[in-house]
Amino acid sequence: MNLASKDLSYFELRLQELLNTSFPELSGNKTFVNHRSRLAAKAYEGAFLAGNRIAVCSEIAEYILFENLHFSKFDTIFRVVCTEFDTIMAEQALRPFALMMLPVCKDVFENYLLTDDFADRPEFDLLYNELTGTIQIWIEENGLQ
Repeated sequence: MNLASKDLSYFELRLQELLNTSFPELSGNKTFVNHRSRLAAKAYEGAFLAGNRIAVCSEIAEYILFENLHFSKFDTIFRVVCTEFDTIMAEQALRPFALMMLPVCKDVFENYLLTDDFADRPEFDLLYNELTGTIQIWIEENGLQ
Protein backbone atom coordinates (compact mmCIF):
# COMPACT_ATOMS: atom_id res chain seq x y z
CA MET A 1 0.00 0.00 0.00
CA ASN A 2 1.41 3.39 -0.92
CA LEU A 3 1.31 6.49 1.28
CA ALA A 4 -1.36 8.18 -0.83
CA SER A 5 -3.97 5.46 -0.32
CA LYS A 6 -3.05 5.09 3.36
CA ASP A 7 -3.59 8.81 4.02
CA LEU A 8 -6.62 9.28 1.77
CA SER A 9 -9.20 8.64 4.50
CA TYR A 10 -7.37 11.06 6.82
CA PHE A 11 -7.61 13.83 4.23
CA GLU A 12 -11.24 12.97 3.48
CA LEU A 13 -12.09 13.25 7.17
CA ARG A 14 -10.22 16.54 7.59
CA LEU A 15 -11.92 18.07 4.57
CA GLN A 16 -15.36 16.73 5.47
CA GLU A 17 -15.03 18.18 8.97
CA LEU A 18 -14.28 21.63 7.56
CA LEU A 19 -17.12 21.40 5.05
CA ASN A 20 -19.63 20.26 7.66
CA THR A 21 -18.67 23.14 9.92
CA SER A 22 -18.01 26.06 7.58
CA PHE A 23 -19.14 25.11 4.07
CA PRO A 24 -22.42 23.22 4.48
CA GLU A 25 -23.28 23.97 0.86
CA LEU A 26 -20.35 21.72 -0.17
CA SER A 27 -20.59 19.08 2.56
CA GLY A 28 -22.61 16.66 0.46
CA ASN A 29 -20.41 16.96 -2.63
CA LYS A 30 -18.64 13.59 -2.49
CA THR A 31 -16.95 14.16 -5.85
CA PHE A 32 -15.33 17.34 -4.53
CA VAL A 33 -14.26 15.64 -1.28
CA ASN A 34 -12.82 12.61 -3.07
CA HIS A 35 -10.97 14.69 -5.67
CA ARG A 36 -9.43 17.10 -3.16
CA SER A 37 -8.51 14.28 -0.81
CA ARG A 38 -6.78 12.32 -3.56
CA LEU A 39 -4.84 15.41 -4.67
CA ALA A 40 -3.75 16.14 -1.10
CA ALA A 41 -2.71 12.53 -0.48
CA LYS A 42 -0.69 12.45 -3.70
CA ALA A 43 0.97 15.76 -2.84
CA TYR A 44 1.84 14.46 0.61
CA GLU A 45 3.31 11.27 -0.83
CA GLY A 46 5.28 13.19 -3.45
CA ALA A 47 6.69 15.57 -0.86
CA PHE A 48 7.56 12.68 1.45
CA LEU A 49 9.30 10.71 -1.30
CA ALA A 50 11.23 13.86 -2.22
CA GLY A 51 12.73 13.82 1.28
CA ASN A 52 10.74 16.57 2.96
CA ARG A 53 10.05 16.56 6.69
CA ILE A 54 6.59 15.40 7.80
CA ALA A 55 5.60 18.96 8.78
CA VAL A 56 6.44 20.21 5.27
CA CYS A 57 4.58 17.30 3.67
CA SER A 58 1.51 18.09 5.78
CA GLU A 59 1.71 21.79 4.94
CA ILE A 60 1.83 21.05 1.21
CA ALA A 61 -1.08 18.60 1.43
CA GLU A 62 -3.21 20.97 3.51
CA TYR A 63 -2.59 23.82 1.09
CA ILE A 64 -4.12 21.68 -1.65
CA LEU A 65 -6.84 20.22 0.57
CA PHE A 66 -8.12 23.60 1.79
CA GLU A 67 -7.42 25.75 -1.28
CA ASN A 68 -10.06 28.50 -1.63
CA LEU A 69 -11.76 27.35 1.56
CA HIS A 70 -10.52 29.99 3.98
CA PHE A 71 -13.38 32.48 3.71
CA SER A 72 -16.73 30.94 4.54
CA LYS A 73 -20.03 32.54 3.59
CA PHE A 74 -21.76 30.39 6.19
CA ASP A 75 -19.32 31.36 8.97
CA THR A 76 -19.89 35.01 8.11
CA ILE A 77 -23.67 34.65 8.24
CA PHE A 78 -23.40 32.66 11.46
CA ARG A 79 -21.25 35.41 12.97
CA VAL A 80 -23.86 38.02 12.00
CA VAL A 81 -26.69 35.93 13.42
CA CYS A 82 -24.83 35.22 16.68
CA THR A 83 -23.79 38.83 17.15
CA GLU A 84 -26.81 40.77 15.92
CA PHE A 85 -29.78 38.45 16.47
CA ASP A 86 -28.82 36.28 19.43
CA THR A 87 -31.24 38.05 21.75
CA ILE A 88 -34.30 37.21 19.68
CA MET A 89 -33.79 33.45 19.37
CA ALA A 90 -32.63 30.54 21.46
CA GLU A 91 -28.97 29.59 21.29
CA GLN A 92 -29.74 26.20 19.74
CA ALA A 93 -31.69 27.96 16.96
CA LEU A 94 -28.78 30.15 15.82
CA ARG A 95 -26.98 27.62 13.59
CA PRO A 96 -30.15 26.27 11.92
CA PHE A 97 -31.29 29.84 11.31
CA ALA A 98 -27.90 30.75 9.79
CA LEU A 99 -28.17 27.71 7.52
CA MET A 100 -31.59 28.90 6.44
CA MET A 101 -30.18 32.37 5.70
CA LEU A 102 -27.41 31.06 3.44
CA PRO A 103 -29.57 31.02 0.27
CA VAL A 104 -31.34 34.23 1.35
CA CYS A 105 -28.00 36.06 1.48
CA LYS A 106 -26.60 34.61 -1.76
CA ASP A 107 -27.12 37.81 -3.77
CA VAL A 108 -25.35 39.93 -1.14
CA PHE A 109 -22.17 37.88 -1.49
CA GLU A 110 -22.22 38.24 -5.27
CA ASN A 111 -21.42 41.96 -4.88
CA TYR A 112 -17.98 41.16 -3.43
CA LEU A 113 -14.80 39.48 -4.61
CA LEU A 114 -14.46 36.86 -1.88
CA THR A 115 -10.81 35.95 -1.51
CA ASP A 116 -9.26 33.89 1.27
CA ASP A 117 -8.21 37.09 3.07
CA PHE A 118 -11.52 38.92 2.57
CA ALA A 119 -12.34 38.94 6.31
CA ASP A 120 -9.23 41.10 6.86
CA ARG A 121 -10.16 43.66 4.23
CA PRO A 122 -12.14 46.90 4.76
CA GLU A 123 -14.92 45.64 2.48
CA PHE A 124 -15.76 42.99 5.05
CA ASP A 125 -17.48 45.61 7.23
CA LEU A 126 -19.70 46.60 4.30
CA LEU A 127 -20.59 42.96 3.68
CA TYR A 128 -21.32 42.46 7.38
CA ASN A 129 -23.68 45.45 7.40
CA GLU A 130 -25.45 44.32 4.22
CA LEU A 131 -25.92 40.84 5.63
CA THR A 132 -27.31 42.27 8.86
CA GLY A 133 -29.80 44.37 6.90
CA THR A 134 -30.81 41.50 4.62
CA ILE A 135 -31.43 39.20 7.57
CA GLN A 136 -33.32 41.92 9.48
CA ILE A 137 -35.59 42.53 6.49
CA TRP A 138 -36.16 38.79 6.08
CA ILE A 139 -37.14 38.47 9.76
CA GLU A 140 -39.51 41.46 9.50
CA GLU A 141 -41.18 39.96 6.42
CA ASN A 142 -41.24 36.32 7.51
CA GLY A 143 -40.86 36.28 11.27
CA LEU A 144 -38.81 33.72 13.10
CA GLN A 145 -39.88 30.21 12.23
